[in-house]
Amino acid sequence: MRTILVPTTLEERVDLPAGWRARTYDPALPLPVDARDAEVLVVWGNRRAALAEAARTLGDLRWVACLAAGTDAVDDAGFDASVLVTSGRGLHDGPVTEHALALVLACARRVPDLVRAQDERRWAAELGGVQPVHDTRFRTLTGAHVVVWGFGSIAARLSPLLVALGASVTGVATTAGERHGFPVVTPDELDGVLPSADVLVGILPATPQTRHAIGADVLALLPERAFVVNVGRGSTLDERALLDAVRTGRLAGAALDVFDREPLPPSSPLWSEPRILVSPHAAGGRPQHAGAFLTEALRAYDAGEQPPNVVTRASTAR
Repeated sequence: MRTILVPTTLEERVDLPAGWRARTYDPALPLPVDARDAEVLVVWGNRRAALAEAARTLGDLRWVACLAAGTDAVDDAGFDASVLVTSGRGLHDGPVTEHALALVLACARRVPDLVRAQDERRWAAELGGVQPVHDTRFRTLTGAHVVVWGFGSIAARLSPLLVALGASVTGVATTAGERHGFPVVTPDELDGVLPSADVLVGILPATPQTRHAIGADVLALLPERAFVVNVGRGSTLDERALLDAVRTGRLAGAALDVFDREPLPPSSPLWSEPRILVSPHAAGGRPQHAGAFLTEALRAYDAGEQPPNVVTRASTAR
């Protein structure tokens, strides 16, 4: 009997092929001793220390099925190079899109300022009443230019919503061209698109190549009216450079859902910067149709086929 370990954090049922048994485990606790012959480990909400323990103790493991869109925690756990790793790419497109759109709109409509004024019981007249139609500041998506760096399936879902609200969208990816009906440039071409941007949305994965990709040089290309929204991975943004740009007025502000260190320490100056909205990694967390996805993936794996979303690992890349 072949064993698949399924975390208690997965709320949906996984239908198993013949010859398989499912063992549930609590990702916050040590793995059950009698389940260490598992061939497949489903990962969702596991702490990094628990993943490292799984890498050490699951000697028969052949596949780690990570339900997160990014597998950086799995990559860092030390699983043997022979172990297949897959991601949950596509399962989070809807929730992350909603949150990214909410953060962009929060920047445009000055929601953090409204909340602070409410806390003070102050009628923020500067945010209401008669407003200039052609404002030099970013106050509406109508006529705005949004640059989305990391133009995958989430960007494909987000971009039409931005356009429906009046914005134009330019994507940034490793290969230029057209994706999902939108123009896409490479990072080498950022100097041609960022100076006209009202918002830079980061949806980059965590890789050695993307660490601090949104750094001082990139931020310097943005106009003073621009906001940065990051819903990718915290390591892709240089927080110190961003904070400096916002504090000195070289950027209008930011809305961040991910951080280099999570939870964000109470000592972080990001908390106290009024023009930076802190969101506690809330964009994802709700994989859609994960049970059906795993059912089909396990069926393919059982038949000797490659399951979807296989991750090319650095140690196995050729």
